[in-house]
Amino acid sequence: MKGAPKPLVRRIGVTNSSDSFIDEVTEEVRQDKLYGYLRRYGWIGILAVLLLVGGAAYNEWNRAREAAAAQALGDAFYAALEAEGPLEQADQLAALPTDGAASAPAAMLEAAALAEAGETERAAEIWAALAADPGHPRVWRDLAALKRVLLLGRTLPADERLAVLAPLATPGAPYRVLAREQEALAHLDAGDQEAAVAIFEALMVDQEATQGLRLRAAQLMVALGATSNGT
Repeated sequence: MKGAPKPLVRRIGVTNSSDSFIDEVTEEVRQDKLYGYLRRYGWIGILAVLLLVGGAAYNEWNRAREAAAAQALGDAFYAALEAEGPLEQADQLAALPTDGAASAPAAMLEAAALAEAGETERAAEIWAALAADPGHPRVWRDLAALKRVLLLGRTLPADERLAVLAPLATPGAPYRVLAREQEALAHLDAGDQEAAVAIFEALMVDQEATQGLRLRAAQLMVALGATSNGT
């Protein structure tokens, strides 16, 4: 009877060995499955890494290209403005390869150079085209329309000037007070002194008007013989 426990020890040893063997087999199966997944789907991870690295490299290249293009355009602007004479400046500005946000300031500068050179009609045409182009921000379109009115002055009929100035003089417009001043002058040319004086009187107390504009309004009211109440 004393030797009876020995078979139990042997059975325990066999059980432990079997468990270890099963664990090893299970681990091998897991590794085989893992390697199988890697062989089957590993290319997805490699592709993702390549796309990530390639995208970062492309972004860096694109930023460098845009910076170089902006630098070249800035240099071209500077060279055009340094040209001898306004006509030469206008020609060089017209030849600039501008697009997008740079096209509006290039057109403004070209028209200003033409106006300085006495090419009034050409300058007015450029400003008119810019003012009518909805692809540009309002600040540029309104400025172009106002510059055209200032350039042509009384060569434009008063009613045409008032039609152009009306949207420029609305509340919130970027050049509202300047447009209002031009409206008053157009009303004077149309013979409507009462409307002109009312605008000048409003400009004298307009918080957005500069001191110079308020002074001009006051001087014109004096010249018209009008009092502060518009009489």
